Amino acid sequence: MIVGLSLGHRTLRAADHWLVEQVPGLGSDLIACTHLVTDPYPHVALSLAGTAAEPLAELAVTPPELRAAAARAAGEHAARRSGRAVHFPGADHMIGILTVGELLAAGAIERVVALGGASVTPDTPVHTRDFVRPQWQAGELVLVTMPHHAGGLAPFEVPDPTPCCADH
Repeated sequence: MIVGLSLGHRTLRAADHWLVEQVPGLGSDLIACTHLVTDPYPHVALSLAGTAAEPLAELAVTPPELRAAAARAAGEHAARRSGRAVHFPGADHMIGILTVGELLAAGAIERVVALGGASVTPDTPVHTRDFVRPQWQAGELVLVTMPHHAGGLAPFEVPDPTPCCADH
């Protein structure tokens, strides 16, 4: 079962926080994703897939004006076209440094790609920074990585990004 929710979260961090608070203990098969949407205003919608999706959706009700955004998020997840996975099978094992092979064997991530032409082999180390957010791309749950300063790779998305135009 796939359920869409739209609660008006303005940032990925707020949506992630809500999911992290609500998801634990709801089932190891649950895949919970965030989706950037623009209608009726820019915000983050959610999609939930798995046996725990319906009980989680019952915890929060999408307001009428956000139902189209929730439906879009559910449709994108169902088609495995887009969505950034915050919770997925094996997510709790994505800590420390893992090889690409270990990362793929640990859960739902199906492929690891590297920006900038870096090599990706089963033995390539991935510095997870304890923050792994794969994305649906062309039917696969893909972790996008980049070269890491200590060698190997790291997820492209960082845990605590500097907000745009922040005081430096």
